[in-house]
Amino acid sequence: MYDNLKKFILLAGDIFVLYFSLYLTLAVRYWEQPSGATWQNHFGPFSVVFIAWILIFYISNLYSLHIAVNDGKFFNVTIRSVAISSLLSAAFFYVNPNISIAPKTNLVIYLVVFVALFLLWRRTFNWLLSAYLPKNKVVVIGRNGQVDELAAVLKNKPHLGYKIALIVNPNGGEKGADKKVVFDKILKLNQFLIENRISMIVLATDPHSSPELRTFLFNCLPLKINFVSLPNFYEIITGKVPIEAIDKMWFLENLNLGNKYFFDLFKRLYDFILALAIMLITLPLWLLIGLAVKLESRGPVFITMPRSGQNGKEFKMYKFRTMREEGNDRSLTIKNDPRITRFGSFLRKTRLDEIPQVLNIIMGQMSFVGPRPERPEFIRDLEKQIPFYRERMLVKPGATGWDQISGEYHSPTPEDSLKKLQYDLFYVKNRSAYLDLSIILKTVATVLSRKGL
Repeated sequence: MYDNLKKFILLAGDIFVLYFSLYLTLAVRYWEQPSGATWQNHFGPFSVVFIAWILIFYISNLYSLHIAVNDGKFFNVTIRSVAISSLLSAAFFYVNPNISIAPKTNLVIYLVVFVALFLLWRRTFNWLLSAYLPKNKVVVIGRNGQVDELAAVLKNKPHLGYKIALIVNPNGGEKGADKKVVFDKILKLNQFLIENRISMIVLATDPHSSPELRTFLFNCLPLKINFVSLPNFYEIITGKVPIEAIDKMWFLENLNLGNKYFFDLFKRLYDFILALAIMLITLPLWLLIGLAVKLESRGPVFITMPRSGQNGKEFKMYKFRTMREEGNDRSLTIKNDPRITRFGSFLRKTRLDEIPQVLNIIMGQMSFVGPRPERPEFIRDLEKQIPFYRERMLVKPGATGWDQISGEYHSPTPEDSLKKLQYDLFYVKNRSAYLDLSIILKTVATVLSRKGL
């Protein structure tokens, strides 16, 4: 809830900056306070443009609290997003000659004013977050690798709004800000919670294992403190599920698939309609791609690859062929793979080779959004090495997914497959129409920027 409030403040501030920049632009352009008629003439057309700007900012992750800090990455993303928005704005005005304003000069002035105010606003926002806005003070009971990882993340990213005030180690050692306690004195923590205004207790240990811990937590009820398990808090901060911290009960408590019945029906409906529309619109492109594939190298236009779908049911996934057939042993693709043709490299970079997957979506074997489908033999190997790996197949595989827009590259190694599983389980648990739309929009941005998924 606190994170959502911060994102809302970011959005509201950006909208204010967009319109205030327009007001200042008109004042600079005409050297006078904008009249009512001048403001009305610009308000409508620019409002349409601003909707596109907000959408571009969103898919560029400018409303992600992890990128909101004013560092080099934030500055680069901002400049790129503003450049794209400006080009779209210019195109909008010049293809609509009926608009009774001449935006060329106004747009140039507007860009200078907006970028200056936007950077100033975001810097002010982060300064307030770090220095003045209240933090959620957290006490963690239990300590493991995930707790140490979260502590490091929150220390380096104070703008996320959480501060760990104390970590209590049930084994006898602890790490705190000002006070040191041991587990046998846990009942005396109430005073610490009151004095430090603790708002959240994160449980990294099982309360069922200790009557003292259960008594302590019970006595905290009058303090109106939020209790959250380590897996759930880890999700809030990282967007991943900590595999090491969950067990079978976690799946029983969090993956009640029956509650998603109507969402799954709705998802199947929009998957089918969108896939059919894409296939019909892009059919001429299929012919051109097929011709180019055939002219460059011998072999079929399409290739089919065995994949494991929902609940492990195997199917054949369709793609345009991007490799030469001569000497191709179907082994994993490597960097600068000599088997990839020049046109195939273009198809891969633009993701056009994956367009035929709309056939899999129409047939109900895949969805637009979900865990990426893997080879059956890989799954058989990985589920022996990684706990709960097979549970990622509780939902249909997708052409894109939460892991693909995470910004991390994951190789087929067991170590990276574990990281990928953490994102996949987050999606399985939290999937919704909003999350699907967010993933699709950010995938479009990734493809347009020619970044690998």
